[in-house]
Amino acid sequence: MMELYRRQAGLKGQETLALPLPGRHTRSANTVRSFQHKESDIDHRFKRSDRFRLHFDVSKMPEGERVTGAELRLSVEAGSGGGPSRRVEVHDIVRPGRRGQSGPITRLLDSRAVHDNSGEGRPIVLDVLPAVERWAEEPAHNHGLLVKVKVEDTDSLEENTVTSGAKVRLRRESPLDADQPLLLVYLDDGRGTEATLDRRKRAATSTTRKQRRKDERETCRRHALYVDFADVGWNDWIVAPPGYDAYYCHGDCPFPLADHLNSTNHAIVQTLVHSVNPAAVPKACCVPTALSSISMLYVDEDDKVVLKNYQDMTVQGCGCR
Repeated sequence: MMELYRRQAGLKGQETLALPLPGRHTRSANTVRSFQHKESDIDHRFKRSDRFRLHFDVSKMPEGERVTGAELRLSVEAGSGGGPSRRVEVHDIVRPGRRGQSGPITRLLDSRAVHDNSGEGRPIVLDVLPAVERWAEEPAHNHGLLVKVKVEDTDSLEENTVTSGAKVRLRRESPLDADQPLLLVYLDDGRGTEATLDRRKRAATSTTRKQRRKDERETCRRHALYVDFADVGWNDWIVAPPGYDAYYCHGDCPFPLADHLNSTNHAIVQTLVHSVNPAAVPKACCVPTALSSISMLYVDEDDKVVLKNYQDMTVQGCGCR
């Protein structure tokens, strides 16, 4: 999730809430929710390192959020180098097997080749959207995913016996550890450009504003304002960023309004009336005229790590309106 956040946060001055996922049709997704493997007694049935089950409880996804993409991220331990190529497959367990009677019914979702030409671990990404869509419609039929690590003969492409180097790291304690299996679900909350910051029942701490001098007559413009989430008490749920440059608009809107003040016709008329009769109407106000969004990584009320784009968070331009 942190890697995804860094990639999204690198899009400076973004004007969209979309979270593009390379190679996937995430369309209007503006939220990413992460899920960790939920351990159970069934895990002990899979003792081989080349075949194991992963289960992700996605039943607590908020109503109204539509799934537009889903990916399984795994960290495969590389061998010493020079070994055979491996292929990682992920299957949707449509129906679990019955011990001593029948095996599980599975559906292949995606596969990726892992070439053992380096001693470094290689993260892989697998598309599991069909499974997550099925789980969303039928939560009771979420039997998990079956992951297989196979060794291929580069000549015949026939499966051989798995080697000790074909390992996939499973469980880590940290929810942000990139080595553990992670399910990322891309969603569209349906609010489009109207997405707003929602603390979801968290106690909000009032934000202190800098004292502005009443006699200040500076022309309307953008001023620096860095919001440190620790200062406003939001660092207990926001993982990243620690803060951001919000900026704010302040200054005078004198008559006549200059072109660079980016005024509307209404503001020009209002300022004209004020110049004739100050008691009739106040001056036009210095307000943001252009804003951009930022990406935020936070922990929700279910302790799930979520990546979301929030619009209208950073002032890009000011004007008299």
